[in-house]
Amino acid sequence: MILFLFAALFALVALGMNIWLAMGISGVAYILLMGDISLRMVSSTMIGGVDSTTLVAIPFFILAGDLMNRSGITAKITELTDYFIGRARGGLAYVAVIVNVIVAGVSGSAVADASAVSSVLVPTMLKRGYDKPFAASINAAAAVIGPIIPPSIPMIFIGVISGISIGKLFLGGVVPGLMMGAVLMVTVYFISRKRQYPVTEKKLEMKAVKQLARESSFALLAPLIILGGVVFGIVTLVEVSVLAVLYILLISLFVYRTIRAREVPSIFMQSAVFSSSIMVIFAVVGLYQYIIAYEQLGVRLGELIPTLGLNAFWFLLVVNIFLLIMGCILDGVPVMLIFFPVLLPAAIELGIDPTHFGVIVVLNLMIGLITPPIGVLLFLESKIADVSYGALVREIWPFFLSLVFVLAVCTYVPAVVTWLPNLVFG
Repeated sequence: MILFLFAALFALVALGMNIWLAMGISGVAYILLMGDISLRMVSSTMIGGVDSTTLVAIPFFILAGDLMNRSGITAKITELTDYFIGRARGGLAYVAVIVNVIVAGVSGSAVADASAVSSVLVPTMLKRGYDKPFAASINAAAAVIGPIIPPSIPMIFIGVISGISIGKLFLGGVVPGLMMGAVLMVTVYFISRKRQYPVTEKKLEMKAVKQLARESSFALLAPLIILGGVVFGIVTLVEVSVLAVLYILLISLFVYRTIRAREVPSIFMQSAVFSSSIMVIFAVVGLYQYIIAYEQLGVRLGELIPTLGLNAFWFLLVVNIFLLIMGCILDGVPVMLIFFPVLLPAAIELGIDPTHFGVIVVLNLMIGLITPPIGVLLFLESKIADVSYGALVREIWPFFLSLVFVLAVCTYVPAVVTWLPNLVFG
């Protein structure tokens, strides 16, 4: 019956049905075929799926990212970074990586970061002589960093469904996120030298530097407010998400004056619609989690692993391959919410640290955002840069392999992930 459940899910998705609807229909079909489960469980489990105070933070972080993008804060950070790094060969590609690392500290969403940074950088890169597929691919790859460096919406998902400390998950993503940025910049270095991308000459005038620093200072404080609030326990996750929205809204209205008061309701509406698309997935995942618990799938998997002779090394390898493949086929959110509760007990049984495992799962599924054939970020960048999907796929591979290298290091050197959480939380 559990095979029927997933077969029905994949079949409905293959037919083009929305993932939340496919999950709901396959879940209800399972209950009807079982016959000994009341249909009342559908409504109660769906309500239970969204009955978490922590989930309130997600719409606010999404709103914070939208406000930051609409206010031009991302453009100001880009201009400041370009002033110092843009003069190097391939400088704007480095800027794409650095800006994504900075903006990652606000939105926690790869799609939001890609939309904001790419809309500013891709046209500029094309004007300065970069190839269109290269400009699109480096922006797509750099946007993957967004959900790794805190705040991370996927890590909030993991924490809500598993009980793992969200603070530890956030800190666990810091070093991997910085490593991702570093390997992407190394890859950019070799590609830029090989293709002889242009060098832009700029004079560093102190007056211009001071003006750029002054204009960007308020924007650069936003990530520090969010990270500091969560890590040091000054405020709760929900409270810090609200503070982030208030801070960005105030500086956009009264400091930068880039958002008008009459535009605020439409921004709120846009964020609410996008947030609801995530919450409805949480609701149907509640039904799936009930079915998985009813079938004792996690227990069965834990019993199966010793019979297969899998140790922690091989288990993590199998999980990585499985999640990378699933990330190519389905959206990362439902994959994470369905399979993480199944895989976590087996990981703990093998002595794998839960925080380490949670970050590894997020890394896998975020890399899936630039993995064909689904690759959400590839489709997005294809539209933004007006480049064919095929050309973008051919260009993305060096960056994809760089990120997989980071994944491998984080998988088999757990201290890369756990060192900072253990240092802060003990």
